[in-house]
Amino acid sequence: MRVLLLSMPDSFEHMAPIAIRMPNGALASLAGNLDSHHEVAIADLVLVQGRVGATVTRLIGELEPDVVGLSVMTFQRATAFAVAELVRRLAPNAHIVAGGYDPSLAPDVYSPATAIDILVRGEGEHTFRELIRALDGGCQLSAIAGLSYRPTAGAALVHNPERHVRRLAAEPLGLPRRAARVLDGYTLLGRRVDVVETSRGCTFDCSFCSIIEMRGRNFHPYPIERVLDDIADARHHGAEAIFLVDDNITLDVKRFERLCEAIVERGLEGLEYFVQAMTAPLAEHGAKLAPLMRRAGFRYVFLGIENILADDLAFLKATAKNAQREHGRTVGNASISAIQHLHENGMYVVGGLIVGNPDDTRESIEANLAFAREYVDWPYIQHPTPYPRTPMTETFRQRGLIVEDDVSRYDGTTAVVRTEHVTADEVEFMRWRAERWMKVRHMPVAVVHSPGFVLRHGLSMLRHTFAGTSLRSLLGFEDEHVSFERFREVRRRERAAAVS
Repeated sequence: MRVLLLSMPDSFEHMAPIAIRMPNGALASLAGNLDSHHEVAIADLVLVQGRVGATVTRLIGELEPDVVGLSVMTFQRATAFAVAELVRRLAPNAHIVAGGYDPSLAPDVYSPATAIDILVRGEGEHTFRELIRALDGGCQLSAIAGLSYRPTAGAALVHNPERHVRRLAAEPLGLPRRAARVLDGYTLLGRRVDVVETSRGCTFDCSFCSIIEMRGRNFHPYPIERVLDDIADARHHGAEAIFLVDDNITLDVKRFERLCEAIVERGLEGLEYFVQAMTAPLAEHGAKLAPLMRRAGFRYVFLGIENILADDLAFLKATAKNAQREHGRTVGNASISAIQHLHENGMYVVGGLIVGNPDDTRESIEANLAFAREYVDWPYIQHPTPYPRTPMTETFRQRGLIVEDDVSRYDGTTAVVRTEHVTADEVEFMRWRAERWMKVRHMPVAVVHSPGFVLRHGLSMLRHTFAGTSLRSLLGFEDEHVSFERFREVRRRERAAAVS
């Protein structure tokens, strides 16, 4: 069969699209675990923002796919529906399949989207492989675990039982099929970038997170040799930087240490590595772990600080993973110790914080922003967002704090909930006002790291960061709220243009 896999073009606000365009690793993994006789093409539509319709039309015409798969996050739902409608007009006989976080966690909302025939819920590799085999052989879909399908055209979706989570150490998947990508231009600050997964899952139950709803509370690592083969394959396909996309790689610190050592032993330390990590393990083990990370080539660490205030951490159910411990006792927040270990070893911190929680005041929000100004190198500050089935969603709903039901705005940087004390607009304004200058402060590091890239694209990055800002507002002759409203209008136009 001929299969075309598409990721959606909608992107996050935290960095200009020209500076960061990541491949969708899940689609490459789906392609790598299909039977080899099928023809597969992958198109990450983030690479063609503003040319989505023309690109999809060209690909459908050239490839004539029997199956078109869409990878969808919640804020991309409306885009996915529009892309599915376009594909249906261009290829009326193709099977259109949606998968990813949103179809997995909110499958019922896809019933009215009749252009989409089938959903793949949860881990997709084996479900999708069985689906393609069934479609190729004309078999029934009712026996495929993890699948939702329409028994007849236009009928409501029928949901098959869940598929069990695979133990990756005992049942490792095939490597991603990177050669199936048909678009080019993946970049991270001027470096050609790829993604690699070393484990799946998390055993914490943070209230803002969708992972445990997708797969339960578990942690399954790949064998180290398989991870090294994956990194080597990414390098073979041109990668200069690797983003390790694990849900929680620091759950097993000893394994992470072995991975760093193995990267060096395999001669893969010449790449630049970016990773997500918890604060507590880095605070406790950073004296040994951070030097190993630096020797292996790690440059940026997305640190899940979440919040520096105890009450907010309790609401986020993130206290345990951010607690600093000595002799088995909790003695405070682990963030500063973790950051110090990373900075002492020449790495930069992308600070992940969440502001705008139910009981936040202006003072508590400002306390977190002040912490970010002092300690983090690049801000990744988000607002709590009521994603489908996350524990915090019910809390916000019960307290009447959700102010926006349009999930296309559920991108993490649009405030769609208010607090008991601060409006959603003001929460978002406070974050926006603070983040701009934190990003500018990091620009010299980017110049040293990628002088040619910054020379070519620095103005575009600054325009993205300061969208809506005027000279009058910079000089204090205009209320910053006026600039903020212009910024939001610019973003609305950019989002609309990106998915067209």
